[in-house]
Amino acid sequence: MGELPELKGKTILQVAPELSAGGVERTVLEVTEAIVEAGGRALLASKGGRLEDEFARLGGELNRMDAKSRNPVTIKVNEGRLRQIIREQRVDLVHARSRAPAWSAWAAAKAEGVPFVTTYHGAYSGTSGLKRAYNSVMAKGDLVIANSEWIAAHIAEVHGIDPARIVTIPRGVDLDAFDPAAVAPDRVEALRKAWGLEGDTRLVLLLPGRLTSWKGQGLALEALGLLAPEERAGLMLILAGDAQGRDSYVSDLEHQITRLGLTGQARIVPHVTDMPAAYLAAGLVLAPSTRPEAFGRVAAEASAMARPVIVADHGGARETVIEYETGTRAEPGSAPALAGAIRAMLSVGPASRASMGRQGRDHIIRHFSKRGLQAATLSVYKRLLE
Repeated sequence: MGELPELKGKTILQVAPELSAGGVERTVLEVTEAIVEAGGRALLASKGGRLEDEFARLGGELNRMDAKSRNPVTIKVNEGRLRQIIREQRVDLVHARSRAPAWSAWAAAKAEGVPFVTTYHGAYSGTSGLKRAYNSVMAKGDLVIANSEWIAAHIAEVHGIDPARIVTIPRGVDLDAFDPAAVAPDRVEALRKAWGLEGDTRLVLLLPGRLTSWKGQGLALEALGLLAPEERAGLMLILAGDAQGRDSYVSDLEHQITRLGLTGQARIVPHVTDMPAAYLAAGLVLAPSTRPEAFGRVAAEASAMARPVIVADHGGARETVIEYETGTRAEPGSAPALAGAIRAMLSVGPASRASMGRQGRDHIIRHFSKRGLQAATLSVYKRLLE
């Protein structure tokens, strides 16, 4: 899956807003694991969060700061704090993963004369000159990591930087954790029980992710409502995720469930920590984001668990889901299109869905492993350190 370049005696400082739940945070942990295994020190400047204990178990060292703030004064204060960390901890390279802390990190790395790397985790929105200027910090790395070919093309087009400075490293899936053979049946049953589905034989459609409108929860409910009553009789839609303060959106979803007559056929459940079991508890996984995602971890993880996936037909999802082989794609933002994709996946039958799942796992093993991400990222570090 990829040997790790040696980093013995090297100190790497990653900078990220927080350690909650998401693709950025998960990649921070994966790279921390690799740095330590390769003999280096793995520091993180961050606000912290629920993943702090896991980060510490991997050997990471947290330097707490308000790295999430966009306040110019805070960004300037963070610059000074990062310069202090670079000097006192003898940091050899700084790796920034989000715009606000990247401004602090770029200025600090430049002032202290250490290499600076960025990972472009998303197609950051912005049409005004001010917003484009704010986003531009993510293209200021000595090398810029894109997490999909789609993002690499976006960076080159929007920022006009030399393509030689862009390195495409897709996000990786932990193939040991996300392995159907490694998940005991009782883990799956515990989740189904927590979801109120004990003994329920209906096919579960799972949409995991933060409860925010662009992730497509409302779109999925609308699509389910477009299916004929007899079509959706054997289905249960599970929307799993944290509101993270968006309580009004959750309330809107609950009202939508009632308005569409989906009570008993759609349910909102809390954030799931055991995602491998969650995917196995489902028969079909949905990732209908209305905005293009740079990569789309849900599709990759679900495929690794041998589950067919329906994704929105844009962004990095086009690279993780092979049409008609590992799942299918639907027109972004279209409830009728999503309903049609669900209908199509139901019509092919269980055997074909199982075959798509197996092909999906093979695809992820070949192209999107965690070990591949770790080796490639450390190779970027090694290239700059040498």
